[in-house]
Amino acid sequence: MTDDTRIEIGRAKALLTKKLYRWMPAPGENPTAVPGLTLYRGDEIHTVGNCLYRPLISMINQGAKHIVAGNEEYHCTDNDIMIFGVDFPASVMITQASRETPCISLVLDLDKNLLEQLALQAPHGALDDRHIAGGALKQPVDSEILDAFFRMVELLDTPEQIPVLAPMIVKEIHYRLLMGPNGRHLRSFYALGSQNNQITRAISWLKQNLTASVLVEELAEQAAMAPSTFHRRFKEITGISPIQFQKRMRLHEAQRLMLAGNLDVSGVSIAVGYENISHFIREYKRFFGNPPRKNIMMMREDKKQ
Repeated sequence: MTDDTRIEIGRAKALLTKKLYRWMPAPGENPTAVPGLTLYRGDEIHTVGNCLYRPLISMINQGAKHIVAGNEEYHCTDNDIMIFGVDFPASVMITQASRETPCISLVLDLDKNLLEQLALQAPHGALDDRHIAGGALKQPVDSEILDAFFRMVELLDTPEQIPVLAPMIVKEIHYRLLMGPNGRHLRSFYALGSQNNQITRAISWLKQNLTASVLVEELAEQAAMAPSTFHRRFKEITGISPIQFQKRMRLHEAQRLMLAGNLDVSGVSIAVGYENISHFIREYKRFFGNPPRKNIMMMREDKKQ
C-alpha cells in the first residue's frame, strides 16, 4: 500500500467516523436499518469476554482490539479487517478507546448462500484444500471495501433506497472478500466438496441440533472423513473440538435466552440440552465466570450504564 493510498484511506475513515456518530447514540451494539449491518461503539478499554462469532466481516474504523481466536491472537487497529468465515469462539478486549475517541467498528453478517454462489462464479485458481488456516482471518483494509461500507452507511440517510441498493453493496463486499488476500481460504469453506466445506456443514448441523447427543464418529461419517481427520480439521478451523464447540454454543444460547427474559435457569438448562441443572450451573460458571443469575444481572446493569 502506497503512502498516498494510506492518506486517502485515512481521510475516508475520518469522514466515515463523523457520519457514524449519528447512528451510534450509545456504547455497545447499535443495529441499523440495513439488514445484517451492526455498528459497535466502545467508550473505554475493557474485555468483552467469551463470544461466539457468527460468519461476519468486521472493519474497525477507529480504536483497536485484541482478539484471541482459537490458538491465534490478533491485534486489530483501524488499518485492519477481521473475517470470521465460520461460527467461531473468541474473546475480545478493546485496547484503545475513550469517550472522546471511542472504538468504532462496522460489522456485516456474511451470507453463506451468497458466498457459495459467488465461490462458483468468481475467477480463481485451483483450490488447495490442504492449506490449513483457522476460521478467523485478518487482512489490511483496502479502499474498495472501505468505499462499499461508506456507501452502505450513507444509505441510512435514505431508508427508502435500502431495499434496492443495500443488497447490491452486500454482494459487492462478499465478492471483494473472495477476491482479496484471504479469498482462496474463505472460498474453501463454501466450495462444495472441500474438507473445509464439510466442516462448515458440520458446524451448521451442530447449531441446528443444540440438544442432540453428539458422536464425533457420526459427524465424521456425514463429512465423509475418518474420525481422526475430522477431529483434527475441526480443531484446526475452530480452535476447539466438536464436543467443546457444541458446549459453548449451548452456553451462549442459554445466556441469550435468559437475557431475553424468556426462561428461568431451570427452563433454559433443559432448552439447551442439559438434563442436570446443577451440571449446567457449574459449566456456566466455569465458562462465564459467574453463576447464571449473577451473570445476567451484571450484563443487564452494564447495558443500563
